Amino acid sequence: MSDLRSRALDYHENPTPGKISISPTKAFTSAKDLALAYTPGVAEPVREIHRDPENAYRYTNKGNLVAVVTDGSAVLGLGDVGALAGKPVMEGKAVLFKRFANIDVFDIEITAPSVETFIETVANIAPTFGAINLEDIAAPKCFVVEERLRERLDIPVFHDDQHGTAVITCAGLINALEIQGKRLQDVRVIILGAGAAGIATTRLLIAMGSKRENIVLVDRKGVIHTARTDLNIYKQAYAVDTPARTLSEALLGADVCIGVSGPDLLTPEMVCIMADRPIVFALSNPIPEIMPDVATAARDD
Repeated sequence: MSDLRSRALDYHENPTPGKISISPTKAFTSAKDLALAYTPGVAEPVREIHRDPENAYRYTNKGNLVAVVTDGSAVLGLGDVGALAGKPVMEGKAVLFKRFANIDVFDIEITAPSVETFIETVANIAPTFGAINLEDIAAPKCFVVEERLRERLDIPVFHDDQHGTAVITCAGLINALEIQGKRLQDVRVIILGAGAAGIATTRLLIAMGSKRENIVLVDRKGVIHTARTDLNIYKQAYAVDTPARTLSEALLGADVCIGVSGPDLLTPEMVCIMADRPIVFALSNPIPEIMPDVATAARDD
């Protein structure tokens, strides 16, 4: 791990700090180019966009430019590290967009004293972009931010911790169930972590055909059950009537455990009490709920 730390820090510092830069897409080698790129030539696309805002997609990079936005309140599995400390992750997401889809990104780290301030900030800068990618924003405010921005803006709004995690988790689960010879509508699923990723994954599993009563969410205080009085509206929506109160009790006989919480929360003993041919997705990063070699050493199926 110390070697990884050293290599990671060196990678981010050298030869140039950070992972992204801006480069022009047009020739810029003469006075004529300057006259077209800036004044007086730039006035012409300004007039066209003023006449019809849709022309921004024709004459600027708006259609291929995404804002990756965070307040740093839930970065990876590291928690509330603040907006500035979240910048390496946002730059990393920018690299993914560019490398795999050739989409440009500005990473935007916002220090906002309230949910309202954050929403207003993103809404006010939205005209620059063709889409908004929200990232690493703590629950439950992430749900409010996403809902409000989707209502206000005329461009796509995507929350990676919700939608991205849910999509890749459910896609992987389709394959894992086939390998283990099980069906989604039959399996009992325990979701360890009831924040943005856990709740969004639950929503998608149900939409795919998983039975509501077969999914149990677990947060820091234990099972999300109907007798609890400390649940926000998002957790309440998925509370179940069950005698299970702890993670171990919930895992007894469960077919699937999806971890979207924190490091080392799943023990070999817990894996051993799951059903035959279990499936474990330990997704917390940088350190998962259980290491793969520890899980596979606990049982051979």
